[in-house]
Amino acid sequence: MGRVEGKVAFITGAARGQGRSHAIRLAQEGADIIAVDIAESIPGMERFYPGATEDDLAETVRQIEALDRRIVATKADVRDFDGLKAALDRGVAELGHVDIVSANAGIFMFGDQTQLVTDSDWQTVIDINQTGVWHTAKAVIPHLIEQGTGGSMILTSSTAGIMGTPNVAAYTASKHAVVGIMKTLALELAPHSIRVNTVHPTGVATNMILNEATFRLFMPDQEHPSQEEAAKVFQSTNALPIPWVEPVDISNAVLFLASDEARYITGTQLKIDAGYTLK
Repeated sequence: MGRVEGKVAFITGAARGQGRSHAIRLAQEGADIIAVDIAESIPGMERFYPGATEDDLAETVRQIEALDRRIVATKADVRDFDGLKAALDRGVAELGHVDIVSANAGIFMFGDQTQLVTDSDWQTVIDINQTGVWHTAKAVIPHLIEQGTGGSMILTSSTAGIMGTPNVAAYTASKHAVVGIMKTLALELAPHSIRVNTVHPTGVATNMILNEATFRLFMPDQEHPSQEEAAKVFQSTNALPIPWVEPVDISNAVLFLASDEARYITGTQLKIDAGYTLK
């Protein structure tokens, strides 16, 4: 216990899924949390899976406070730099500093070959998954440099940030871009002892994956595939005999990279992929 005791973590997309899991896991190990989430549906996403809600964000707050940790949670959109920066600045003002960054917010749009993707869908994915990560870094880096105590930034990419993924062009492009951002920041920030890494999950058991639209991506010939049917197909994509990993599996990787155990690890792409990228 206490692997990040006394530290403050800034987490985007913290209302549910991986973001909430990261917040809980870091809080379990002693961190206080600055949490942001758009906490509303994003136009165009309804056909894939529902967005997070304010109630979801409130539940994250409840669970962190139940661990006797402090949390400053704000409804903010990573596409809106000024709003995101204001949310972070409020958290730093209340909690005193920021040491860990989890640029986790992201969406998953899919289903069309690249030439059929609409401009609107492409831009929405890039704005959240790529520009949102840049905005997160842009907002937090001045705090980290001014503090002079180093820090750890963990950017959420994907197996789609390593491999090509048919019918998922915008998402794949955005997650590759996150790696480019990470590698650049790792070099720029190394003189300040600020480490920057990416995590690359395979499918994770969250709303983003466990929905009928995603199941159909892998089973296009079935109109209403069940989760049980989808699990068999998902398992075939991994080397280890599992269909998907749990959010806490990614959170444990984030915790490691945030902790002093990883004090000399920077510029690294950490795969939590059950062997997906080996196939």
